[in-house]
Amino acid sequence: MSHKLVSASTALLAQLARSIQRHPKRLTAAIAALMLTAGGGAFAVASLGPDPADMPVRTLTQTIPSLVDGSTLADLTDLNDFSLYRTDYTRSSDTPESLLQRLGIADPSASAFLRSNELVRQHIFSRNGRLISAEASNDHQLRKLTVRWIQDETSQNFQRLVLERNAEGKFAADISTAPLTATTRLTGGTIHSTLFAATDAAGLPDAVAVQVADIFSDINFHRLHKGDRFSVIYETLEADGEFLRSGRVLAAEFQNRDKVHNAMWFQEPGQRGSYYAMDGSSLRRAYLSTPVEFSRISSGFSMRKHPILNTWRKHLGTDFAAPTGTKVRTVGDGSIEFAGWQNGYGNVIYVKHANTSHVTVYAHLSRIDVKKGQSVEQGQFIGAVGTTGWSTGPHLHFEFRVNGAHQDPQTVIAKSEASEISEKVRKQFTQHAQFMHMQLASAELIRQASAQ
Repeated sequence: MSHKLVSASTALLAQLARSIQRHPKRLTAAIAALMLTAGGGAFAVASLGPDPADMPVRTLTQTIPSLVDGSTLADLTDLNDFSLYRTDYTRSSDTPESLLQRLGIADPSASAFLRSNELVRQHIFSRNGRLISAEASNDHQLRKLTVRWIQDETSQNFQRLVLERNAEGKFAADISTAPLTATTRLTGGTIHSTLFAATDAAGLPDAVAVQVADIFSDINFHRLHKGDRFSVIYETLEADGEFLRSGRVLAAEFQNRDKVHNAMWFQEPGQRGSYYAMDGSSLRRAYLSTPVEFSRISSGFSMRKHPILNTWRKHLGTDFAAPTGTKVRTVGDGSIEFAGWQNGYGNVIYVKHANTSHVTVYAHLSRIDVKKGQSVEQGQFIGAVGTTGWSTGPHLHFEFRVNGAHQDPQTVIAKSEASEISEKVRKQFTQHAQFMHMQLASAELIRQASAQ
């Protein structure tokens, strides 16, 4: 009898094991149901206590002293005294009233001081793009006005003009100089239409976007593809923690379809700094791709009907359409061979490029900012677009002459060669390239996060 019981138990266990293997989820559900049932029983036992609704209720009342007890109305008004802050940029058309109104200030005495003070008239009005910060009271009276700007692009300092109201309600103005602070920013973006639309969406300053276009001159930025991406590390110059202007691009990466272009700034000891690919090949060619930023080619190096003479003749340069006053830069290092007025060219500059037989010509200028014999470096601004001489509208006429003969500027620029990093600094360069590569990876993560 005992032997039969053991056999039956063994068979039952074997059947149970086979059921567990075939239906593990069902077994889990059964165990969960069992536990819930046990919990329900426990709940039933726990709920056998007195009903809270039948328990006695007692109300307690206590007096709390007022936080403003003994204060006058004037005292209470002082509790609401606070400052309002606003930041903007000066405009060349500003008047004291329009500037204060834009800053949310309604203060006739401040307006009168702005109009009468010599420092204010000299450094705020008729000035465009200077950072201005205002502190006002809660009733929109001016307490403090601060203006910051950089005197010139090569300066390492900034100017600070402070206008402040003292305890007697009188205004005073003072100007000082302080060092700029250089910081680094990382950003990235994706192309949906144009480069500058993407850089605007990424919050990248136009000056940095232009540098990116100059660095990757082999990329045709007029024919980008949707989904192309970029990552940039660049310097910013700040004054009292406020952004004043962007500096140099330190590293950049651009994916154009399936090809990835990268670059970083590196300076050999005793040498002029330049941009290199991560493998050490230089990206600094002898000439920039264009002499004008934010422009388009309106007439190339080809036969055309002359807009004034109305005859067919060869156009011996490239015309870049741009508004009057747009800055013009030299495309390469050299010296000024001629700067002045010349017949149909109007205001024109000739640059003789160092150690070559190359001369570049910049014509129809509205302004000339260099003198004959002056040395200039690649990218240096030398004048401004205009419509002087034989011109029917504002544009830059740009020529390239080799041994006195006119050549297609785009062809000459495309053939200019780049050099490689020297072996003596190869190890230092490699270490710096690895660091910049990690920084660019961080910039790419920022781009991905902003795209989500």
